[in-house]
Amino acid sequence: MTFWILVLSYWIHLLATVIWLGGLALMALVVWPALRRELLVDEQWLALQRRFFPWANASLIFLLITGFVQMTNDPNYAGFLALDGLWAWAILIKHLAFAGMALIGIYMQWSLYPAMGRARLLADKRPSLAKAEQQKLARREIYLLRLNLLCAGTVLFFTAVATAV
Repeated sequence: MTFWILVLSYWIHLLATVIWLGGLALMALVVWPALRRELLVDEQWLALQRRFFPWANASLIFLLITGFVQMTNDPNYAGFLALDGLWAWAILIKHLAFAGMALIGIYMQWSLYPAMGRARLLADKRPSLAKAEQQKLARREIYLLRLNLLCAGTVLFFTAVATAV
């Protein structure tokens, strides 16, 4: 039975990884540049975000649960913060990068994107003030999208390190 729980855990973990990291890569490398070149309008960008966030959030929950199952069943796991080898260090760095991705996602969903929505509302009454705010928020958004991709690459690299050990 433990074998099939582990198989199911790996399968769900891989699916969640594809959804989360694939969605982030799509948003940062394809959709965002199209928006900035005005091939998309803001409403399309927001619609994509609204559709992606529930999938990303569900993936995050599944990654946490399945990652815990996998880690505690790994023969290299010696206990919480037992940094006794390359595997343990790789897993620690991977988890720190994962936490960074989660925090960036939370900030973007609950702070940055609502601020962008408020700036769009402001544009009706004070266009010049709103334009400056929108540009500042757009720069912050692309910075965070790129930082999130860097964290994602770090997660994948240290997963590879831990797998190779």
